[in-house]
Amino acid sequence: MSFTPFSLNVKGRLCEFDRPVVMGIINLTTDSFHAASRHIDPADAARTARSMVDAGATMLDLGAYSSRPGADDVPEEEECRRLCAGVEAVRAEVGPDVLISVDTFRASVAKAAVGCGADIVNDISGGELDPAMFTTVAELGCPYVLMHMRGTPATMQSLTDYEDVAADVWSYLSRRAAELHAMGVADVILDPGFGFAKTLEQNYRLLGALDSLCGLGMPVLAGMSRKSMLSRLPGVAPEAMVAATTAVNVLALERGASILRVHDVAEAVAAVAVVCAKDSAITI
Repeated sequence: MSFTPFSLNVKGRLCEFDRPVVMGIINLTTDSFHAASRHIDPADAARTARSMVDAGATMLDLGAYSSRPGADDVPEEEECRRLCAGVEAVRAEVGPDVLISVDTFRASVAKAAVGCGADIVNDISGGELDPAMFTTVAELGCPYVLMHMRGTPATMQSLTDYEDVAADVWSYLSRRAAELHAMGVADVILDPGFGFAKTLEQNYRLLGALDSLCGLGMPVLAGMSRKSMLSRLPGVAPEAMVAATTAVNVLALERGASILRVHDVAEAVAAVAVVCAKDSAITI
């Protein structure tokens, strides 16, 4: 399945995309699993944002609460402080045209961050960890990344019993997206949640069936950058993580993914260029 152009209504501005885009990861944390992505200082986050945009990122995803198993709990007030400071610094650096996403499962934090200049809410819990999230996103009128996860980051890897992982994830996301649309959320981006409540084998089954999710008619975000689904494969040493990430990103693009969420922007931008070059339906 080839890429389908998509658009997002961002605060009344229609953003149209005729090719897949790259979202750079900036963690305002001290304990995210990839140490190089940690930028607790807002000024450092802004410099990283500039380098990512210069490398070709269209979107930036800022998070202040690590979702890795065993990560430290971050109080709501601290998450909000970190995220708002980071959003303001990054926005001042990159200007109004770069889309800023905030990675949070808390409705109050999402609302504050959008008020500080963020454009998109990226919720790893699909609204399950804060019952106010869907209502808040509807009130904000912003695009929403709906991800599949079971339990919490601390419990998710014990919740991997599926009849058919691809069918179960697609059914869940379709149902939750319909709820959001009924509440007035116009732009829903689907994320199958690679690595969240999935075994190694299940992650690759999801990747192989990604075109089915893309067939639901909403943009699909693929977030596999440097995850354990790569490092646990035979032959993938830590120094080969960028190459492995590029490989799965190409597979996701060929199955119709709209957004690649990555740590290494230049490599992902190159992957998009290569895949688009062989698809005559996309102008390059």
